[in-house]
Amino acid sequence: MKKIFSYLSPYRWLVIIALVLMLVELSVELIQPLLIATIIDDGILAGDQQTIVFWGIIMLGISFIAFLAGVTNTFIASHVVQSYGYDIRQALFKKVQSFTMATFLRFPSASLITRLTNDVTITQNLIFMGLRIMLRAPLLVVGSIVMSFFVDAYLAMFLVMGAPILIIFLFLMSRKGLTLFGRVQKRVDQVTRKIQENLQAVRLIKAYLRGSFESERFAKVADMLKMDNVKAFRIMELILPVLLFIMNVSLMAVLWFGAKEIQTGATKMGDLVAIVNYAMRMTGAFSMFSFIIIFFSRAKASAERMEEVLVVEEGIEELSEDLENSISKVGEIEFQHVSFYYPSTDIPVLKDVSFSVKPGSKLAIMGATGSGKSTLLNLIPRFFDATEGSIRIDGVEVKNWPLKELRQIIGLVPQQSVLFTGSIEDNLGWGDSTATTGLLKEAAKQAQIHHSIEQFPDQYDTRVGQKGVNLSGGQKQRLSIARALVRKPEILLLDDSTSALDISTENALWEALEKENATMLVITQKIRTARGADEILLLEEGKVSAYGTHEQLMESSSLYREIAESQQEGDGHVELHS
Repeated sequence: MKKIFSYLSPYRWLVIIALVLMLVELSVELIQPLLIATIIDDGILAGDQQTIVFWGIIMLGISFIAFLAGVTNTFIASHVVQSYGYDIRQALFKKVQSFTMATFLRFPSASLITRLTNDVTITQNLIFMGLRIMLRAPLLVVGSIVMSFFVDAYLAMFLVMGAPILIIFLFLMSRKGLTLFGRVQKRVDQVTRKIQENLQAVRLIKAYLRGSFESERFAKVADMLKMDNVKAFRIMELILPVLLFIMNVSLMAVLWFGAKEIQTGATKMGDLVAIVNYAMRMTGAFSMFSFIIIFFSRAKASAERMEEVLVVEEGIEELSEDLENSISKVGEIEFQHVSFYYPSTDIPVLKDVSFSVKPGSKLAIMGATGSGKSTLLNLIPRFFDATEGSIRIDGVEVKNWPLKELRQIIGLVPQQSVLFTGSIEDNLGWGDSTATTGLLKEAAKQAQIHHSIEQFPDQYDTRVGQKGVNLSGGQKQRLSIARALVRKPEILLLDDSTSALDISTENALWEALEKENATMLVITQKIRTARGADEILLLEEGKVSAYGTHEQLMESSSLYREIAESQQEGDGHVELHS
């Protein structure tokens, strides 16, 4: 938790001021019973009206001071909490942006969303309580005990007789609470993941009429969250009645023996009233302890989860701003005996893969589902590092390239087209924020999407819905390709990025891309697309099954011939089978 709360450092003086104001409130609350005792003994019982008025005005005055201190404390605490929340979210988001793909496998997206939202809010609530009442409650208990001994040590003994029991009980409850609320936060992750999954697949759910089924699945996850929450809060709710019972027993003892002390003249009426006041304040403070333990338990669990993200050192990408321009960029790619295992697995996805691509040439990559095609592309921009072997770009091992420079020469079009909320122009410019409108339109024309954009009422200012919901699959794919072309990359990676295009549009696209001087690696399922490549790489279960031109593979590879024969002329999109 130390690292999480270190983000309060810039506001240390405001925190100190807030705590001082809280102590002002506390001091007034501890002084008031003494003033009440004075008014009773020296004013009411003595029949001295002037004393009653004098001390009454003083009580009003210090109460007003406490009121001002409380209001100011609240404003300062709110400012500190909101500023802290902004800073910690920024730090978490920046850290997440620096994760490698391997690190992302350790943190599911639903868990990261919960950590950046719910967990931050919970720690904010703890800080606000800490500046308002969390420290005030125990200090009020301790201060009331000290002041009680100052007033009458004999009666104060009865007030603190249950203290050891309370301390042990609260310690056990806080430990139990930490365990339970840690489990609750994990359940929140599961609920978030289920919601996220269903929102992403809402069209499919509706198309297959699976709404009721998914509702039942969600109900099970939500029910587990409810049960863990109920269990946690049920145990925490035991705290208050136990505390009140022990405090009420102590208060009854004070009243019982205090009455006898008054009868014998050993104690003044005002002193007994003062100790009863302190007892009532202690009872009120103890009643806050259950809420404090709940908030602290949840906040500790949340802080530990956020700290897991912030302390990650391995698997962090260092994107240096200082680009080393000494590396010549022509787009040559070479794989030398490359093997790759995903983290925490012992089954290789790629096994001893070797091939080379000349600058400006086009390599088609084919293979059955799960043969390692997309993984192979992911190794080039170093989303993952090869487990064995070497990958070289322009003769330089990719691990020796400055990561930012490496990715600046690559244009990536993923298998699943990802668009961002904003205009079409915003999405195209996302590939290069410095690109001019003319360059954006040129890229759109190459990607065969310019004519479609011109048909929209707002053309390039047309708003793109969440994940491109208002665009067709083919339009999204062509926008993704145009976004990559805006970068003018030396290397263009296309991961089955033309699957939604008709034959004429795809042919026009490839014809336009021929004018690009980029080295292209194209994952495809279509023989007619592969035929237009300079060379073809056929993968089978992570290994290179065949490598060469279309004509060479037709002669040397039975698997390639089988694929070619299964795809009739003009069809060209049949799922591969190994």
